Amino acid sequence: MAVNGDEGEPGTFKDRFYLLRDVHRFLEGTLIAAHIIDAEDVYIYLRDEYPAALKLLPLEIAKLPAGGPRIHMRRGAGAYICGESPRCSRVLKASAACRGTSHPIRSRSACSACRRSSTMSRRLFWVRDIVEKGPDWWKSHGRNDRVGLRSYSVSGRVKNPGVKLAPAGVTVRELIDEFCGGMADGHTFHAYLPGGASGGILPASMDNIPLDFGTLEKYGCFIGSAAVVILSEQDSVKGAALNLMKFFEDESCGQCTPCRVGTQKAAILMERPVWDRELLDQLSQAMRDASICGLGQAASNPLTSVIKYFPEEFVPKEAAE
Repeated sequence: MAVNGDEGEPGTFKDRFYLLRDVHRFLEGTLIAAHIIDAEDVYIYLRDEYPAALKLLPLEIAKLPAGGPRIHMRRGAGAYICGESPRCSRVLKASAACRGTSHPIRSRSACSACRRSSTMSRRLFWVRDIVEKGPDWWKSHGRNDRVGLRSYSVSGRVKNPGVKLAPAGVTVRELIDEFCGGMADGHTFHAYLPGGASGGILPASMDNIPLDFGTLEKYGCFIGSAAVVILSEQDSVKGAALNLMKFFEDESCGQCTPCRVGTQKAAILMERPVWDRELLDQLSQAMRDASICGLGQAASNPLTSVIKYFPEEFVPKEAAE
């Protein structure tokens, strides 16, 4: 079993939070999960940017009683794609000392060294509570016809940013007002990223959408890593989209041309004072259709959502240019 603790998307910091909050609860969940799937070995893949967790985990693993699964630590090299969803199995490859690249066929195992399954470290954190309190406790939480609890990494223009444990299906307005103390002084809610760097950007007028799996796709967005970034009227959504595209350009593994070249060309086009929206739309579609993994397929989401939901960014500003 491989455990993915390599969450490195901008605005996402739940893995580090839960590992340092209660490492014993995480290890208990890890042992329970390993027992369920009969795994003899567990590989915990942790990004190198989490130095405190890298020091703490080996010390606590050494205290575990003998006879259980063998737990191995693997230090990541800061590659964003190795923290991507297990459907591409990069974390499994990297844990087995292979280069973290993608497979066109989305299997749950990537090479002969790892043939089990992959999961996120924050999910294991809640296993003990669910075992002790039962499914009815878990089902008692949720809003807007959603069930359970979710962890949201909230950052940006709010008074109290951080990891917020909230009911599944909470809206961004509820997150801001109930869990973050409202908007930061002097800022007015203008836009938000509902699901991290690749989850798209939505205007404040669409603040009543439940933030959960399956609720955002029809708007061209998704919950992703549940990294909710709040922008105010003092921020540029075009600038935010450009910054995200440069991030994807830097983090592309370079294996496929649509992603490697597409992110580069998109960033160049987005740096121009006036966006060629038709050309950017064509490039975005090519990246979605031809990239072999989720990075290239979703990298254009912030770009396309800005074009779709923020027309005021282009007219009359482009006429003035």
